[in-house]
Amino acid sequence: MHDIRAIRENPAQFDAAMARRGVSNASSEILALDEDRRAKIQAAETAQADQNKASKEVGAAKAKGDEAEFGRLRALVSEKKAEVAAMQSEAKALDQKLTDLLMTLPNLALDDVPEGEDEDDNVELKRWGTPREFDFTPVEHYDLAGVKPGMDFELAAKLSGSRFVVLSGAVARIHRALAQLMIDTHVEENGLSETWTPVLVRPEMMYGTGQLPKFGDDSYETTNGWWLVPTAEVTLTNIVNGLVVDQDYLPRRYVAHTQCFRSEAGSAGKDTAGMLRQHQFEKVEMVSVTHPEKSLEEHDRMTGCAEGILERLGLPYRTIVLCTGDMGFGARKTHDIEVWLPGQNTYREISSVSVCGDFQARRMNGRFKPADGGKPQFVHTLNGSGLAVGRCLIAVLENGQQADGSVDLPEALHPYLRGKTRLLADGSLG
Repeated sequence: MHDIRAIRENPAQFDAAMARRGVSNASSEILALDEDRRAKIQAAETAQADQNKASKEVGAAKAKGDEAEFGRLRALVSEKKAEVAAMQSEAKALDQKLTDLLMTLPNLALDDVPEGEDEDDNVELKRWGTPREFDFTPVEHYDLAGVKPGMDFELAAKLSGSRFVVLSGAVARIHRALAQLMIDTHVEENGLSETWTPVLVRPEMMYGTGQLPKFGDDSYETTNGWWLVPTAEVTLTNIVNGLVVDQDYLPRRYVAHTQCFRSEAGSAGKDTAGMLRQHQFEKVEMVSVTHPEKSLEEHDRMTGCAEGILERLGLPYRTIVLCTGDMGFGARKTHDIEVWLPGQNTYREISSVSVCGDFQARRMNGRFKPADGGKPQFVHTLNGSGLAVGRCLIAVLENGQQADGSVDLPEALHPYLRGKTRLLADGSLG
């Protein structure tokens, strides 16, 4: 959410920044609502002053025995009281309307974020690893002989419909091992605090991180008003919702392995085969809450944490910075990490790491007390996948595939699989 005072003081600058996110003349409606709201507040304050003055004069008129003046003043008090209530009600309604409008506007991009309209305008920052050269034509994960016994889309469709999967046996075990590797690495080596959080949240938590009100169609709401989290970003970031913490509390670095739920609204016809785009999936999510002066440094650190998992698994990847038109709603800058999938012969997203500045903190009123004792300030928040477990499974299976349909598994997973090193063509571990 945006600071109305900053918009009021420099609307041209706000409009220019918002235009980079594809929103034109954003300040005009905002400032009109703000002006009306402030006028109602001023009118209420004036009426309140008149009411207070008349209330004081009522007693004097009664003491003098001036019944006419006493009656006039009592009527004036009643009139001003009604006027105050009406003005306050109108101001409250305008304030809510202004808040609702500000809630729908995306975050402002940092100056170094490249201009662009879509993914074609994203800029590559680095590559790691060399895609393997196969002496056979690699296939996608779901076509591997060793995978088919443990990855059942037909059963999932019977149970739940499309975009679900049932994992079993060795494939389910590899999937679990990947999540354990990620959590252990982030906790033991990257200094994150392991956290277990609910997957059902109140709507105000979704408002806090920006999923509501604009993107309600992308998530699932229960009949009693709870929402299924699209990512643990919602719960981890909202840990500071409504808090004023001490500066030495920062930074806070959290990691959680959770189920995630997305309706995939707008993705009809995209990635319908395999596990790449599911309604229910698992993700290891990183969230950092930092001092404003440290958030950009933290963004690079978190990107490195996600990259490190892929490097440990020996999976080639590239890191890109998203352009203004491809960046998420709440982000000021985003690094996408794309892993190489030989079955598709391309790189596909496996992590997005975003710095949000104070955008989410304003929505959830998360602040800190400066060490020098100054006025409380909004914290900065960051989030990123570390990593999407299902997509990591896809990458491990496709990059390690052999001509007979078996899979050589990364060495980093062997301890989590009791020393097993391969997914055999019959679907067992060996």
